[in-house]
Amino acid sequence: MGDGIVDEKKSAKKATKVKSSAPQPDVKHPPAAAPVSAAASAHQAPEPKQALPAPPLAAPAEPAPAKGVNFEILSQNMAKFVEGSGRALNAYLEPRQGAEVKLGLSDDVADAVKTLGHIAEHWMSDPARAMQAQTQLSAGFLGLWAHTLRRMAGEESKPFAPPDPGDKRFADKEWRESPMHDFIAQAYKLTTDWASDMVTGASGVDDHTRDRAHFYVRQIAGAVSPSNFVATNPKLLGETISQNGENLVRGMAMLTEDLEAGKGNLKLRQSDSTKFELGVNMALTPGKVIYRNDLIELLQYAPSTPEVFKRPLLIFPPWINKFYILDLNPEKSFVRWAVAQGLTVFVVSWVNPDGRHAKKDFESYMREGVFGALDAIEQATGESDVTAIGYCVGGTLLSVALAHMAATGDKRLSSATLFTTQVDFTDPGDLKVFVDEKQIRATEVEMEKTGYLDGAKMANAFNMLRPNDLIWSYVVNNYVKGIQPSAFDLLTWNSDSTRMPQANHSFYLRNCYLENKLTKGTMVVGGVTLDLHKVTIPIYDLAAREDHIAPARSVFTGAKYFGGEVRYVLSGSGHIAGVVNPPGKVKYQYWLGSKPVGEFDAWVAAATEHPGSWWPDWMAWLRAQAPAMVKARVPGDGKLTPLCDAPGTYVRVKA
Repeated sequence: MGDGIVDEKKSAKKATKVKSSAPQPDVKHPPAAAPVSAAASAHQAPEPKQALPAPPLAAPAEPAPAKGVNFEILSQNMAKFVEGSGRALNAYLEPRQGAEVKLGLSDDVADAVKTLGHIAEHWMSDPARAMQAQTQLSAGFLGLWAHTLRRMAGEESKPFAPPDPGDKRFADKEWRESPMHDFIAQAYKLTTDWASDMVTGASGVDDHTRDRAHFYVRQIAGAVSPSNFVATNPKLLGETISQNGENLVRGMAMLTEDLEAGKGNLKLRQSDSTKFELGVNMALTPGKVIYRNDLIELLQYAPSTPEVFKRPLLIFPPWINKFYILDLNPEKSFVRWAVAQGLTVFVVSWVNPDGRHAKKDFESYMREGVFGALDAIEQATGESDVTAIGYCVGGTLLSVALAHMAATGDKRLSSATLFTTQVDFTDPGDLKVFVDEKQIRATEVEMEKTGYLDGAKMANAFNMLRPNDLIWSYVVNNYVKGIQPSAFDLLTWNSDSTRMPQANHSFYLRNCYLENKLTKGTMVVGGVTLDLHKVTIPIYDLAAREDHIAPARSVFTGAKYFGGEVRYVLSGSGHIAGVVNPPGKVKYQYWLGSKPVGEFDAWVAAATEHPGSWWPDWMAWLRAQAPAMVKARVPGDGKLTPLCDAPGTYVRVKA
């Protein structure tokens, strides 16, 4: 999820920069946009009559810099900063004193030390290897010191260990203009590269330990980056001096607010979420909730064409995030677009579970989610012939349901589409660092206390996969620069976390990530042993080229296990932007090729690239299967009485 969010964040920043010189409209509720999960999800669309939302707001302007340092104001602000630090510390400690929040860091630190200890053991157990590691680092610093001495003497000198050109943390010219800060930036690059090389070069370490070691090195490197601190970041130092420290006072106040909002844990704000409201300027597509049970609300969207395809469309988002990623705003809404193509669109909105749902397992999600929605659609439309979409883990659930239906002779689903979905977990992507027996057992013990996994834990895990972009950039912007984040709908959606029921989450982690039972043919759900080869309906299998949650290679491998025709499609970008890629914006591309057989790299090499969105290709695929049309269906026309307007009530429950 993180990769798609980063892609969209970059695009939003570009749009903001282009528009920032013009006066910003006074919009009470700005727009909506379109990562994760790790996984990701499906969502709703905006009302046709609503005006298009304004573009993401630019970050609030910083106070005009002072013309010179006012030491009296600076000293006053430093006193306020110290006072604010005390309040922030109290906001962190108070919930822990009442046992409201477990400290919890000791387990993480212990695991990091143990994991990195395996790497150190390789290098330190042999004197020759230890000398090799030490020499590599020492030689690097000698070269860097020689470069710095030449610069201080006024000579031109090519950087010895320059930061990566794409690393935004060191993009400001001040890093290069000052020999001291140039040394700091290059020393950081030299050291972090050396640490990464030590992990890569350690033999006798299993792949999982090596992956976790790389993960911890990234976390440490992100945390200690000189770009995070006033004293070592020339840009931050200049801003702090020019503002007489007022930025630090504002930042400390925001830090306190975010600690209080997280009840002692930092709830890092990535967007000004006060500017968005469901049903007002996000999740706007008109429709009704026509069915509700313990796990789902089923939304039926109002038609926008006089005729619709006879075969309805049912969308299963992941329960890891909320469904409205597919309906953030009118411009990007997949749901709105699908309705406009003449589809009768139904979307499942999963409950945000609490302790009452602890025993809801994968079978419950299949029966009450997939089968419950199919039963409701038949009552609403009279149709028992349906096509379905599953997004991320929603696609994994749909695949499980398809295998169960194939085994039991249930023919209500005539075709299926999978968005960035894994069914084979041999190569599970970046999330693999969080999955082993010890970690799963620790998660299960934690869930036993409440009956669910706290949504913030999953959100933090996704953020940690991209720490520089999704954690430290906001720490610096919010708490050091003291700038309120701009209003960005995608990040507002990303922070709208969901919980996971204990039984369901444990089943998913063990049966999919840990034991990979679905493609092995050993997964049992509802007393039925599942075999994907028995699934012979047409499958449209969409992967995203830069997806780190459901890697395209992994999706390709899983596509081979279905028994019918599979149209494997590779989109540009990542887990979110690769899916939410409307035809109106020629932003990314997609690749089409032969059926998914052989090696992934060979398929990619032979595939044909097409500019723009894959959405029309998908619609043509769907239309060819079932072209019959009927009069447009209005929610409530059938046997089910609408319960409330879309986007419903379950989506509004906060974790």
